Amino acid sequence: MKVVFLGTAAGRPTRERSLPCIALQFEGETILFDCGENAQRQMISVVSPSKIGRIFISHFHGDHYLGLGGLLQTMSLNKRETPLSIYGPQGTIEYLKHYFASGHFGVRFDISLFEMGEATIEEELYSIRSFPVDHGVPTIGFVFEEKEKRGRFLEKKAKSLGIRGRLFSDIEEKGQIEIDGRVITLEEVTGPPRKGRKVVYSADTLPCQRVVEMAHHCDMLIHEGTYLNDEDRHGTYHTTVSEACEIAKKAGVKTLVLTHVSQRYEEEEIKEEAEKWLPGTVIARDLMEIEM
Repeated sequence: MKVVFLGTAAGRPTRERSLPCIALQFEGETILFDCGENAQRQMISVVSPSKIGRIFISHFHGDHYLGLGGLLQTMSLNKRETPLSIYGPQGTIEYLKHYFASGHFGVRFDISLFEMGEATIEEELYSIRSFPVDHGVPTIGFVFEEKEKRGRFLEKKAKSLGIRGRLFSDIEEKGQIEIDGRVITLEEVTGPPRKGRKVVYSADTLPCQRVVEMAHHCDMLIHEGTYLNDEDRHGTYHTTVSEACEIAKKAGVKTLVLTHVSQRYEEEEIKEEAEKWLPGTVIARDLMEIEM
């Protein structure tokens, strides 16, 4: 599993930062969270658009979705045939139908639109859950959670039971084998099930208890840290760096990654502020990749 930060700016792009877009790569599939302007250019040599199966939009402020049009056009020019699913909060279907109706919007593959409030998508290897946050307009956060994995293969124990050579692959494929009249199950030669990895993305929001609840003991919380103090916030629905750190501490997350970085601050200022409240906090940069 890998998380690629394609855009990390707040509100408007800078020379160093593009607008919000995050790609999560898992088992050959790429899942996109938000799609700000310039997203497709950021993907060059880093993310293959053909592998994007789902796009999740947190809300419909322009900096979080206006890169969709160009990305979809490029997918079409690349002769994509695979259907694409786009998910978002209340209003998604209406907004995107108007968006796609503007100009001569030529897309030659099927696009399905879904509205999510608090819902869960279940797949064989993972689930994605949405939850509402507080941004003044319909806005949702997302939880990507890998399903529980089989325990590690206990090679020494397997050998002690007579498993040799191709029998290793046989028991993994069939779930059990028979040796000298005894049936040996896969569970006998594997350790306890392993908990799957959990990544939570909360885009624009005021400090929100739902984020604390949904990020409980997650491996990575990706959270906005737009401002350094309340005075700079000027009543907008955004979070300060210290507030994001407090959320992460309450939730007991392993790693906090701050994104949606305001152009008014130097990165070093943000890092210093975060270190006061939660040492080890990561400040996202464009094209940063984090292996899980």
